[in-house]
Amino acid sequence: QVQLVESGGGLVQPGGSLKLSCAASGIIFRVDHMGWYRQVPGKQREFVAQATGSGTTNYDDSVKGRFTISIDSAKKTVDLQMNALQPADTAVYFCNAQLEASLGSHDIRVSEWWGQGTQVTVSS
Repeated sequence: QVQLVESGGGLVQPGGSLKLSCAASGIIFRVDHMGWYRQVPGKQREFVAQATGSGTTNYDDSVKGRFTISIDSAKKTVDLQMNALQPADTAVYFCNAQLEASLGSHDIRVSEWWGQGTQVTVSS
């Protein structure tokens, strides 16, 4: 089975920076894309940023110019450098990945996976 493990969340003051990291483990043959979503209580999970296995990136307009996503397809890792953080960025951040992986004997498929989430709080 595949697991995504996030790290790097925490409490930061407005204007500060945090870096989130996510590592995928398991028998993974190909990374199609890895990225980040976020969710606040009572709201739907929303897209933040994504990087394809070849390195093409895409950002939500609300984070463009402040957040930078970087992927290492060989290591199956993705980072999100978050600068100029604002209270509105407060949320649980989830790592997301579409991978071709082995799910068991003779079972290789492309599937979407989610991490367990890491809390980011921006407050003075």
